[in-house]
Amino acid sequence: MPTRKNALLLSLLILQAFSVSAHAQSETPQTALDMVTEGEVSLTFRYRYEYIDQDSFDRNARASTLKSRVTFKSGQYRGLSFLAEVDNVSYIGDDDFNSTDNGNTNYPTVADPKGTEVNQAWLKYSWQELSGIYGRQRIHHGNQRFVGGVAWRQNEQTFDGFRAQWYGQNGLTVDYAYVYNVNRLFGPDDTDAQPGNLNGDNHLLRLDYTVAEGHTLSGFVYLLDVEERRAYAPGLSVDNSTDTFGLEYKGDFGSSFLRAAYASQSDAADSNLDYDANYYVLEGSVAFKPVTVKLAYEVLAGDNGVGFKTPYATLHGFQGWADKFLTTPADGIEDLHLGLSGKLAGVTLGATYHDFQAEDSSADFGTEIDLVASWPFNDVLNFQLHYADFSSDDKRRYDDTRKAWFTVNLTL
Repeated sequence: MPTRKNALLLSLLILQAFSVSAHAQSETPQTALDMVTEGEVSLTFRYRYEYIDQDSFDRNARASTLKSRVTFKSGQYRGLSFLAEVDNVSYIGDDDFNSTDNGNTNYPTVADPKGTEVNQAWLKYSWQELSGIYGRQRIHHGNQRFVGGVAWRQNEQTFDGFRAQWYGQNGLTVDYAYVYNVNRLFGPDDTDAQPGNLNGDNHLLRLDYTVAEGHTLSGFVYLLDVEERRAYAPGLSVDNSTDTFGLEYKGDFGSSFLRAAYASQSDAADSNLDYDANYYVLEGSVAFKPVTVKLAYEVLAGDNGVGFKTPYATLHGFQGWADKFLTTPADGIEDLHLGLSGKLAGVTLGATYHDFQAEDSSADFGTEIDLVASWPFNDVLNFQLHYADFSSDDKRRYDDTRKAWFTVNLTL
């Protein structure tokens, strides 16, 4: 696997290759001071109360947390700009939950450790259709099934490295990133249960091509060489190195939508595993005003006792909000789910039913119902209610779990 120095050289060569086709840039004369004077400061606050009733624990978790964020985004000078962002997670009241850092292991886990962290800090250069960014940054690929920010949790996942993006006028978009460190939601520091950071040599490549209006074909390659940290259990950093290759199609047909994707994954780098597993999904939705119906079938296969791995994904958005399958089971998983959504008196409502089964065995894992209500009070204030109820069909592997969230978002 290429070293960091070689990867940076590769990134610069990619930038040079795309810049050949770019036109000369004409800008209004500016000064370096304009980067600051034309910058913008924003403040966001997210309060959340999270409740968990999990059968394997005698005590229920009650987490009252506040995320405070201050962001400064500069203006632009000769194509240069920068951004700095700091987050703080604090507790309001008692920490009657297991944050993965507070030692309260007799409670269910609410993975929101308190602390202050530089969430983003990057320098960007833009030239016509081309841009390059270096530093700590947010990277979201597609629907974040493989690479995302896990922004559902109070401490967002961000990536340290270099990213080059090219937006061609012919409908092709190229997005390449070399990442040498992942700042996980369990940070800013390591906890007894989870590493706060994952170091390594990671190459993230995604190409999107607009075939026709509303129809996109994408290809992606994720080469992950995760540095092993033997202090933690296998799967947290050990044996997480993988090579993944995939294709995705998205089609907008007006009142209906279709998405299909396929990926193949194998062990890589210093992994001690030996497996080849596939991923595929087919989902469609149809709008019957005022209700939209969605049906999807998603499979993460298992092979040789190893399930398909997605260590950098925004996992909460998939396979149920109860988060029972953040790590793919060794015998894989099939998720058949049906969802309904719509608006009533300005409130967005949604309900989803999941049926979970093993892909590589005859096991039935269970079912889940997810409910959501979101009310945008005004442009700066938003209220949300979420509920998840997982009912297990295999009590030896998964326990019944009920979760509820009340969230208030304030943006200034």
